[in-house]
Order: sequence, then structure tokens, then C-alpha cells
Amino acid sequence: MKKTFVLPLVFAVLFSSCGSNEAGTNNGSDANGTQTATATTDSNTAASAPAPAEQGVSVGGAMMVPSKNIVENAANSADHTTLVAAVKAAGLAETLSGQGPFTVFAPTNEAFGKLPAGTVDNLLKPENKGQLTSILTYHVVPGSFRAAELKDGQKLKTAEGKELTVTIKDGSVMIDGAKVTIPDVISSNGVTHVIDAVVTPKK
Repeated sequence: MKKTFVLPLVFAVLFSSCGSNEAGTNNGSDANGTQTATATTDSNTAASAPAPAEQGVSVGGAMMVPSKNIVENAANSADHTTLVAAVKAAGLAETLSGQGPFTVFAPTNEAFGKLPAGTVDNLLKPENKGQLTSILTYHVVPGSFRAAELKDGQKLKTAEGKELTVTIKDGSVMIDGAKVTIPDVISSNGVTHVIDAVVTPKK
């Protein structure tokens, strides 16, 4: 009688244990599967999320950003096509794309338009490259100068060799009489200040 009752009891315990282990294994798989799917979903979501836009300054209808150099930023400005053409004609594009840092006072197309008729076309001629280079390098100062660092009466030694004079008038920064209209356009190799007139070296 004892054998008759003990054997079924043993088998019942064994089957119960196996069922329990299988159920536990299945639950573990389900749990792992759920976690994997969740991780994949999170990864896909992160990958599809757009990168934050780089902060910059809008000039001539384009965003000037710190990851681009001075020439690359200027080339995107609709207000500086004349300046960019002049820089290329003078052979200065490579220099102003270099390590720097440079501070560039950048006249707009409108500023170049204030010059006597025919001046720009004449300067762009190959035989006048020296004069064009002199004018353009007079707008470039070695080093990086933010608007807040410029002081009234300060002299800035240009790449051309002569000095620009800074004037602070009614809260505005003036460079040899040209007004800074958009200050502190930061590039990877320096800073640009947009000005409303072309300045020329003093004789």
C-alpha cells in the first residue's frame, strides 16, 4: 500500500517541478524579449530625432555659424556677393579660410554701391589686383575682437599695415566712420562685423 501511494506522489512532485521550471524559463524569455524590443524602439527613436540646429547670426538671409570659416559664412550671405568676389579676385580666399584668428569688417553690397560709379569694376580688373588687395586687407585685423572689446579711440593695426580708428558713438561702434550694423558674427577662425561703408587706407 505504501508503494502504491508513494510512487504517484513522487511523479506528481516531479511533473510539478518541471512545469514550474518551464514556465519560469518562458517567462524569462518573454521578459528578455520585451526588454530587447523596448531598447530597439528607444534606439530607433534616438536615431530618428533631428539634431539641434547650430546657433548663429543671420546675415544676408543666411545663418552664419561657428562651425564654418569666415569665407564659407560670407559666401552664403546675399548681402556680401561683391565682397566675396573681391576677396577671390585678390587671391585672399585661401588666407581668410586659414587658421587665423582674424577680425573682418565686412562691407555690404550696398556699401560698395556708395563708391563712385565704376570703382568696383575697375578694382576687379587683374591689373588693379594690388590696389584691391590693399583695400581688402585694410578691413582685416589679426586677432579676434568682439564688439564689446572695442574702445572709443582705439587703434587697430590692420593686415594692410595701417591703423583703423574705433569710435563709439551713441552706443554704436564706428570703424573709420563706417557703422557696425551687425556685430560679432562668429566663425571658426575669427569674427566678422558687418559695416555700412567701404573704408580705405589713409595715404
